[in-house]
Amino acid sequence: MLTIFRWLLRLTVGLIVLGLISALLIWYFAIRSLPDYNASYQVEGIGAPVEIVRSTENVPHIFGESDEDVFFALGVAHAQDRLFQMTVLRRAAQGRLSEIFGAGSLPADDLARRLGLYRNAVTSLEAQDEPVKRALAAYAAGVNQWIAQVNLGAMGRGAPEFFLFPDQITYWQPADSIAILKLMAATASRSAADEILRARLSLASPEHGPEIVSLSGSGPVLQPYAALFPGARLGLPERRRGDADRQRDLIGFMAPGLGIGANGFAAAPQRTAAGGALLANDPHVALTAPSLFYLARLELASGGVIGATVPGIPAVLSGRNPRLAWGMTPAALDDTDLYIEEVQPGNAARYRGLTGWTEFMTRREVIRVLDGADQTITLRETENGPVVGSIDPGLRDVLPIGHVAALRWTGLSAQDRSISALIGLMSAGDRDQARTVLSGFVAPAMTVTLADAEGVAQALIGALPQRPDDHPTRGAMPVPGWLREGRWTGIVPATQAADEVPDMVIATEEPPGGMRRTRLDRLLQEREVHSRDSFIAAQLDTVSPAARALLPLVGADLWFTGEPAAPGTPERQRQDALRLLAEWDGEMNEHLPEPLIYAAWMSALQDRLIRDELGPLADDITRLRPAFIDAVFRNRGGAARWCDIVQSAPVEDCTTIARQALDRAILDLGQRFGPDVTSWRWGDLHQARHIHPGLGGRTGLGWIMNLTQSVSGGDFTVAQSVSLGRGPAPWQAVNGAGYRGVYDLADPDSSVFIISTGQSGHPFSRHYDDLAGLWRRGEYISMSLDPELARAAAVGTTRLTPR
Repeated sequence: MLTIFRWLLRLTVGLIVLGLISALLIWYFAIRSLPDYNASYQVEGIGAPVEIVRSTENVPHIFGESDEDVFFALGVAHAQDRLFQMTVLRRAAQGRLSEIFGAGSLPADDLARRLGLYRNAVTSLEAQDEPVKRALAAYAAGVNQWIAQVNLGAMGRGAPEFFLFPDQITYWQPADSIAILKLMAATASRSAADEILRARLSLASPEHGPEIVSLSGSGPVLQPYAALFPGARLGLPERRRGDADRQRDLIGFMAPGLGIGANGFAAAPQRTAAGGALLANDPHVALTAPSLFYLARLELASGGVIGATVPGIPAVLSGRNPRLAWGMTPAALDDTDLYIEEVQPGNAARYRGLTGWTEFMTRREVIRVLDGADQTITLRETENGPVVGSIDPGLRDVLPIGHVAALRWTGLSAQDRSISALIGLMSAGDRDQARTVLSGFVAPAMTVTLADAEGVAQALIGALPQRPDDHPTRGAMPVPGWLREGRWTGIVPATQAADEVPDMVIATEEPPGGMRRTRLDRLLQEREVHSRDSFIAAQLDTVSPAARALLPLVGADLWFTGEPAAPGTPERQRQDALRLLAEWDGEMNEHLPEPLIYAAWMSALQDRLIRDELGPLADDITRLRPAFIDAVFRNRGGAARWCDIVQSAPVEDCTTIARQALDRAILDLGQRFGPDVTSWRWGDLHQARHIHPGLGGRTGLGWIMNLTQSVSGGDFTVAQSVSLGRGPAPWQAVNGAGYRGVYDLADPDSSVFIISTGQSGHPFSRHYDDLAGLWRRGEYISMSLDPELARAAAVGTTRLTPR
């Protein structure tokens, strides 16, 4: 017995020692990949010495003798801090994620291949301006020189993630940057998903289903989808999607169709206290760790430029130079159409075209899968565009038997000069030059907000489809591919800015009349004169216009009814909740109970209104539709009929449904947080989870790589913080401002910036999450274009000299 005990003790001690040695080895090799920001390197590809001066927050300020040398150094800086992210973004655009992540990435790879993102990027390279080709080549050379330095100095493969994935880091190509920009463009548009949702609603309830979107102002009233496709029947909805699906969606940091939002607003000098134009911009993207954005300053021949970049793209997408500030906002325009193509019975190689049965254009590609069999896919293309079966999980529900879906999108261009427009914008001297440079931009359609010493302006940029007047769905639902009247008649550049010179401009991704846009307009018009601080306050505003509009309407017959109920009873909980909401100003503050009660009530109410009509499809209406609820409770167009539960014998009115929904919400929250409604907190459930693609879902590693923090705001606040809307954590914040910038042209060095995580993608770096706390609290950092200030505050300087 004693012998067994001794052997067990020895085995336990041995395992502990082995575990410690393994942990030390992992730590050592991971630490090796942390870059030394004070090192000097001899490199090939530059004509003169270059300095990368790092600020306290690890923001690189790059100084070189030529623009090409500066772009080279930006490639080095991006690769030093975000090499794994860059390679994953490239793989996402190439359709090669499955090579390192396995079979779970096959749908993403399949879609990227069918869209031809990388293939079109390679072709588009030849369409770029010569200076842009040189910039792309220099940037690629900088990335590759850092990869060479990593290999030469045994620097832990450049990032610790490379030890966990079988990734052979191939050298960067100029087309890779264009491909990532195309991936970003595909991510920005939700038009295809919206078309599919409208079709599903029409099939679920032909008479009233589309009202959920048409009453909410996000689409026209349409003829039934079944009238276009008599054989169409709503299939069983897809398996409910949860947080694990979101992690798969973000495996490449971006995914086509996820959607990108933004606010952009500016005030002319006559509307500012300091007499210089102000501009603010905050793109809203999926929250990842690290952030999609990376702060940088470049000293170009035309002057310094500073702001937000995306690793892999050598351009400042939102920022300023000494004379001009700019910000980008996706435009509320439909640049995508889905076509339902009929496949010839008995011959899957042909489809019904304008003049009869037509051969698909086909090619075959192989997707290599980690720990799995290679997948050979056949890519088919029609006159309307590529066949895309995985564009949205709900597509299968609306495809008639014997049909496939093809996509037409402006971003499919093989002559896309968008990257030339963005690189050229950095050197523009004023608004007119900026508009000229941006005229070659293709996708996605954007509203660019501009400010210079003379004033402010906005311009619509990008390519826009032209649809005939008799288009069967006006682009709001999928259309039969064989109908001539459903085809685009052309693609034209977006209309430039109007001739009038405004003193204030505002843009969001919403259509005119959108709640956030209206709230932002009110905030800006309340003051005659603005300052940098008032712009910051507007950018961080977390008052929900939806809450302010809906609560008085939905609760009109519930406030202060009856005598106070006994403490601890459900009636008393309802009375306490209503009392809190009656005195609430709509501020979606993480420390308050009112936002949580409101959100849970409206979610339960909307579900109760639509579930009897839509059945399981109601699970896919994950976002609140305030205009729909408003129309129902105002009985606009007879919409109050939604309050009656069709399957029940009584005829329910809207007050009854509102009370039942509130009771349901209070019961659910009480089971989570106890009976005292005043102790509940919005931030307990509304938490931003910045997911690390690839490792965020792995047990143990997710705890290290992901960042979680409670946040204020909501779906309809100016400081937007979109909730997941489904699963066990429906109010988890999954989308928000990945970057915020406010640019003051009266005092440029007082301009402020922030990203949602930190500059480094290395989890052992102190810069992995050092900006996350500032971002959560609504704080910023300053970044100056003054070279002396940059050097004075430097915590490290990387010196590159020609070999």
